[in-house]
Amino acid sequence: MKKIIILLLFPLLMSAQGDLIVKNESKWLTDYDVAVKKATKEEKNILVFFTGSDWCPPCIALKKDFFETTNFDNYSSDYILLYIDIPRNRDLLSADQLKHNKELAAKYNKRGSVPMLKVINENGNELGAMSGYSMNGEIQYHTKFLDKYLK
Repeated sequence: MKKIIILLLFPLLMSAQGDLIVKNESKWLTDYDVAVKKATKEEKNILVFFTGSDWCPPCIALKKDFFETTNFDNYSSDYILLYIDIPRNRDLLSADQLKHNKELAAKYNKRGSVPMLKVINENGNELGAMSGYSMNGEIQYHTKFLDKYLK
């Protein structure tokens, strides 16, 4: 009987876990124009995260060590979040999204540094930039960077 109950509840538990993942990921926008409109409406700066999600070990570590923590949750409500991924596996993004991301990288990340954090205002003007991550769990440099550009 216990096995039947577990089997019946398993899909429900999995869907609840999926909702948590989607909720956390949904904070990050992928469209620049949407981010600018939202930043203008909410009077916030835009935090742009340039990443190579499937090939850049520091990007993957920064996401895990900072962006997926409750510490970052406190910052995420103070910024409009824009996620710009340039993966090597072209199946991870649509052709249109990849083109959009490359155009933004050409404008805001000419050197192609990843991970790269940029703070821009609603007019698209760059306020500050920070690149790299040492992968040692030390995120105080990132929090200081974000503190500097809070509105």
